[in-house]
Amino acid sequence: MDGNVSHPERPMEAYNITVVGASGIVGQEFLKILDERQVPVGRLRLLATARSAGKTVAFRGADIVIEETTPASFTPDDHIVFLSASGAASKQYAPIAAANGSFVIDDSSAFRMDPAVPLVIPEINPDDLEWHRGIVSQPNCTTTPMVLALAPIHRVNPLRRVIVSTYQAVAGAGAAAVDGLRRETEAALAGRREPSGTQKRDIAFNAVPQIDVFADDGYTKEELKMANETRKILHAPDVGVSATCVRIPTFFGHAMSVWAEFERPVAVDEARALMAGAPGVELMDDPAAEQYPTPMDVAGTDRVLVGRLRPDHSKPGAITFWTVTDSIRKGAATNVVQIIEEAARRGLIRPRAGVR
Repeated sequence: MDGNVSHPERPMEAYNITVVGASGIVGQEFLKILDERQVPVGRLRLLATARSAGKTVAFRGADIVIEETTPASFTPDDHIVFLSASGAASKQYAPIAAANGSFVIDDSSAFRMDPAVPLVIPEINPDDLEWHRGIVSQPNCTTTPMVLALAPIHRVNPLRRVIVSTYQAVAGAGAAAVDGLRRETEAALAGRREPSGTQKRDIAFNAVPQIDVFADDGYTKEELKMANETRKILHAPDVGVSATCVRIPTFFGHAMSVWAEFERPVAVDEARALMAGAPGVELMDDPAAEQYPTPMDVAGTDRVLVGRLRPDHSKPGAITFWTVTDSIRKGAATNVVQIIEEAARRGLIRPRAGVR
């Protein structure tokens, strides 16, 4: 893994930002986080599908009208373009925006495994931003918390193998899925079964071991994303990863149980010290006091919490732990804002001369 290149702090410019998918759950959270982190914004444009065009969104005292996304929507005046839409939309619009000189951040899986596109978690591999060619990808919402917890150990003792089971909130499937869980739950409590159709099976009071479609090897695409993205972010192509991704009936906050083996045995105390000293990770781990993180501890926050850290009794020198984060915030929108802040600090966002 690359070490962090030192860059002097510089005032952040008020960039012109265009958001594709502005009416979606991540797009809306992105705007909220821009405000929370006091990111300077010049001109803000909001794009979405024809269904959402014409709606207004309040941002810093102004009502901004959402426009329909077309190839003509993107101009050299766009300093930053954030795509939070489908993979098909990203493949269509990201190259257009990048060709205009915009700094493009994509939240879909369209470019994550493209060797010419950096896949970035700023706390782990910010130096990868240096070789972007206009497009930067951000990881899947399950990859981010797991890799944040593993990276501090991997830096001193390379990761060899990971087995992970996820327990993913419905928010990861969008606002319609959040509403679907609410409606299904209300119906179930009234003695009715009314599937919302937002998941592969009923989700209220259930657990569904399928997120995305199955590949030929029996893994889902969600599970393969975790494996491939972990290797790319850590610059560790030989790491073995086996994932099982499950949707559960919580609204916000993805959780996962992680088993990890490294090249050399790692003691729990060493792992705990390394995680505790890493940016972006917090330990909530006191078994004697029954202290451990749950999805409710991270919902609506940017925290990546780790608990239940313990030795693996089946493999001496390996460890296992539990980690949770809000998939819409650090798993998506917050990570995008952090990418913008880091790229700006490094002078990698280049406004066209004369643009205001």
